[in-house]
Amino acid sequence: MNDPEAALPRRRRPRGDVRAGLVAAGLELARTGGPDAVVLREATRIVGVVPNAAYRHFADRDELLAEVCSAAMNALAERMTAGIGRVRGGAGAAQRRLAAIGTAYLEFAREEPGLFATAFAVPQQHGYDERNGTPLGLLRDALDELVAAGVLDPQRREGIEYPIWSIVHGTAVLTGQGPLRDAPAAELRRIEARTLAFINNSLT
Repeated sequence: MNDPEAALPRRRRPRGDVRAGLVAAGLELARTGGPDAVVLREATRIVGVVPNAAYRHFADRDELLAEVCSAAMNALAERMTAGIGRVRGGAGAAQRRLAAIGTAYLEFAREEPGLFATAFAVPQQHGYDERNGTPLGLLRDALDELVAAGVLDPQRREGIEYPIWSIVHGTAVLTGQGPLRDAPAAELRRIEARTLAFINNSLT
């Protein structure tokens, strides 16, 4: 007896669905294995399409990695935005928002080491000088708010985001995959807290 479903026409997956699916698959691969784990063949296996289908959307593995890199950076920005959103108004709100940004950055690096490494694997993929809700843009907005609140001297504002970013990123790397990675969890949290306190004290 013929299978009635066999006679049904095979539904084609929309192009956008395949591309988005491959990026999502790449993101999951990056989450567990970092940027080196983002492989076209494995992504197509997860999505459920033949390997050649990937080349209709990405010229090569590097193009897929670039998209996954952007998605990982967006995930970091979303974590930072959520941290900012939890800060209530009132006295010291601008300083607490800056601290929330740093805390979210360090938490993301600690909890999502694969995505954190992937976010910076293709540096030219990001428009770091653009605001648009990027991690650097969120930091710049927080520093501008400190100026408006009278906490940060306007004459010190220009370019100060870079040393601040360097300090927080350096702490994330040192405590994540660097020489401090094997320190007890309590000590790592103290290092992170001291980092954020140092930044706050240096601005006021």
